[in-house]
Amino acid sequence: MLVLCLDCGATNVRAMLVDNTGKIVAKASSPNATVPAAENAEFHHWDADRILSQLTDCARKALADADPASVKAITITTFGVDGALVDAQGNLLYPVISWKCPRTAAVMKTIGKYISQEELNRISGVGAFAFNTIYKLVWLKENRPELLDKAAAWLFISNLLAYRLTGVMATDRTMAGTSQLTDLASGDFSEKILTALGLKKSLFPRMVNAGEIIGGLTAAAAERLGVPAGTPVVSTGHDTQFAVFGSGAGKDEPVLSSGTWEILMARSSGAQLSAEDYKDGATAELDGDPALRNPGLQWLGSGIIEWVKALFYKGESYDTMDAEAAQIPPGCNGVKLVPDFLPTDPEGGAITGLVLGRSRAHIYRAAMEALTWRLKSRLARLEIVGGFKSDSLVLVGGGARNKIWTQIRADILGIPVKVSEVSESTVLGAAMFAFAGIGAFPSPESVREAFGIRYTTYLPGKQDYSNL
Repeated sequence: MLVLCLDCGATNVRAMLVDNTGKIVAKASSPNATVPAAENAEFHHWDADRILSQLTDCARKALADADPASVKAITITTFGVDGALVDAQGNLLYPVISWKCPRTAAVMKTIGKYISQEELNRISGVGAFAFNTIYKLVWLKENRPELLDKAAAWLFISNLLAYRLTGVMATDRTMAGTSQLTDLASGDFSEKILTALGLKKSLFPRMVNAGEIIGGLTAAAAERLGVPAGTPVVSTGHDTQFAVFGSGAGKDEPVLSSGTWEILMARSSGAQLSAEDYKDGATAELDGDPALRNPGLQWLGSGIIEWVKALFYKGESYDTMDAEAAQIPPGCNGVKLVPDFLPTDPEGGAITGLVLGRSRAHIYRAAMEALTWRLKSRLARLEIVGGFKSDSLVLVGGGARNKIWTQIRADILGIPVKVSEVSESTVLGAAMFAFAGIGAFPSPESVREAFGIRYTTYLPGKQDYSNL
C-alpha cells in the first residue's frame, strides 16, 4: 500500500512514494524557480502549469518500478500563503504571485486604511509578513479590481494543484492558516477581516481538514500520472505543519526546522500573543489537528552559515570547517557575530572582537553560537506564547546534519536536542495524514507510531557556556 506525495517546494518539486511502514520506496525531483512578471521584471510569479507538469513527470519517474494499483492515496504539500484567483472552470485569472515578490511590501505599509495591523494580528494570530496572502489580495483589489469581479474562487497553490487532479475546489485549512485572513480562535475565515477588505467569504471554497479527502483523481489526471482514476486526493497543505508532525514531536515539544531559515514551532492547545511577541517575530498558524494551534518564530539561519562558507571557505568542505571549529573554545576567544544580515534589519550584522591571532574558524563558530543564542531567546518567547515549558527540542532539516552546531545548541539551551533520523519529515507527515484519511489507520498518530520515528540525542553539558 502506497501514498504518492507531491511536494512543491520553492527550490525543487518532488514526488515520493511512501509505504505503510514509513519507507520512501521511490522518489524523483525537478528544480523549481519563480519567473519574472510580464508587467515588471522585479515581480515574481510561479508558473502553475509548469509546476504541475514537473510534478506529473516526477510522479511517473517515481512510479516507474511500482505497481500503480498499489497507490491508494495522493497528497500535496507546498509552501504557504501563495495562490491565485480562478474562474468557475478553475482557469487562472492572474498568475500565482510568489512569496518572494516585493510588490506586497508597500501594501502591508498601508493596510491600516482597511484595518489596523494590531487588529489583524489580534484576530488572525499571524504575524505581519509582507508575503502573507492578505497583501496579495489587496494588491489585486487595488491594481486589478476587475479580476475580483470575475473570480469564482481564490485557490491556494496546493488546492490549485488538487483542483487540476480532481476537478474539486477546496481550501486546505493549514494553508488558510498562513493567510492572515482567518480567526485563530475559530479556525475559520474571519468575517471581520474580510468585511474590512471588501472580500466575500464565498471567494474561498469549503475548508477541508488535513486527512480529509478532497476528491477522486479524474480520468484525464489519472492518465497523465499513470495512477488509477478515482484514487483519493487527500488534503494536507502547508509543508511546515507536516514537517512538525512528521518529526515525531509530541504536543508542546518544540521543533526547529533548520535550513536557510530557522523555523521554530510547536503544536499547542492555544497561543496567546502580545504586541511584544509580534514585534519579536512571533506568529501562530492552524495545525493539521483542528483542535491545536502552531505558535512559531523564524529567522535567518543557515543562510548566514552559507555566507561564512562562501566568504572564508570557498571550495572547501563542511568537514574542514567543522574540524577547525571544534578546536575553538566556547565564546570564540571574544569573537562575536551579530546575525542581523537581512536587508530589512535596520542596523545590519557585525563581526566584533577580531584581533591578531583570530582565524576564520573563530568567525564560523561565532556564527553558530550567535544563531544558537538567538534560538535560546526565541524558544523562551515560544514557551510564553504557547504556555508550556520545553524538556527537549526536536531538530530537523539540513542544519541537523551539523554535529558541532547541534552540540552547541544542546549546551547553550541546557536541554537534550533530538535529531530526527527521518530525512523527509514533511513528506512523511503528509503521508501519515493520507493513510489515516483513507482509513488504513485509525488516526495520523497511529500511523506515526507505526512508522517508528527514531532520534539521535545530543545531551547538554559537553562544554560550559554558563559564564558567557
